[in-house]
Amino acid sequence: MSDQNNERNVSIPRGYKQEDTDARKEWVKQFSGVEIDDTSRDNAEDLQGIIENHVGFMQVPMSVVGPLSLDGAYAQGEFCIPLCTLEGTLSMSMNRGIYAANISGGTVARHFRQELSRAPVFIFDNIDESMKFQNWVKANEKEIINVAESTTSHGKVLRIDQYTVQNYVILDIVLNTSNAAGQNMVTLAAQVACEFIQKKTNQNYILESNLNSDKKASVRNMLLGRGHAVTAETTIKNSVMKRVLKMDPDILFDSWSFFPIVSSMAGTHGNGLHVSNALTAIYLATGQDAACVAENSIAHIGIEKREDGLKFKLTLPSLTVGTIGGGTRLKMQNKNLELLGCNEGEHSSRKLAEIIAGSALALEISLICAIGSHTWTDAHMKYGRK
Repeated sequence: MSDQNNERNVSIPRGYKQEDTDARKEWVKQFSGVEIDDTSRDNAEDLQGIIENHVGFMQVPMSVVGPLSLDGAYAQGEFCIPLCTLEGTLSMSMNRGIYAANISGGTVARHFRQELSRAPVFIFDNIDESMKFQNWVKANEKEIINVAESTTSHGKVLRIDQYTVQNYVILDIVLNTSNAAGQNMVTLAAQVACEFIQKKTNQNYILESNLNSDKKASVRNMLLGRGHAVTAETTIKNSVMKRVLKMDPDILFDSWSFFPIVSSMAGTHGNGLHVSNALTAIYLATGQDAACVAENSIAHIGIEKREDGLKFKLTLPSLTVGTIGGGTRLKMQNKNLELLGCNEGEHSSRKLAEIIAGSALALEISLICAIGSHTWTDAHMKYGRK
């Protein structure tokens, strides 16, 4: 059995042989108390509500990286991160970023918002009718909220925002969905609320106006988010930048200014490098709706110079994740939530969101330094192919 650690002195055993895989499983068991059994299969009858026309299972390789040392509002401690990916070097790169952050003092993460909404649209013959309707909604908002909340024992309606354009009135019905990702929750709440409004006002509606940008990146989701919003930061010491990340911190900081400029020129939402890589890998491993990466990969990253290092900052304003419902009840996915300590608890979804932000930041840092040090291509040529 290979007992050699990787060259960054992280305790997860490296190697591609079966005994190395077995050693990593044992490492996870010793670290977390969770035993990974990838022979677990969900029964066909348990897949109702998850997939139709089921014919079998497609195996996706899974790795573990870390432990990630995190000081969060909800996620405190060290976390072994499960990843499902087909991209060579992704796990190694995240592991490198995590290690650099850990030996520099760890990563801080703060969850600062949780909102998910459905935005039906009402269409009027003229603007006077639309104004009358808006006033009615304002006057009856509490009753509308009570009707919407009658559909769920967990979700809470935070507010109803109104948007007017031409002869259309959009009602953005915003909920806190607790530990559920909540997309079905907000849809049902909005449907019942609209049926009540229609009965009272005799106005017809379309349940979704596309304001929510569900499964789409948009300015709306960049500003208001769709799910959880988290910011994370870590200061990497100058010595660690040079020794672990192979990057001169002064060169990186002095040249970094081009990145947000070119990102703006290209018209991207945010200026992240490849946050979607981290999100997809963790989403698949923990039973999230992977298509939400479309709107969740909006990211804002920045670098500040410190006396003894560089501070890397990442804000993810839109993370549509949950720890109950959907794919989270599948055996392997639920076991991975247990591995993260996110399978139970009052705010387990917020904890998961902070872990995702810390992990994504580590991967961003590693790629920034790989590009800056001209080792990016070499790494993929060496580790990203057989």
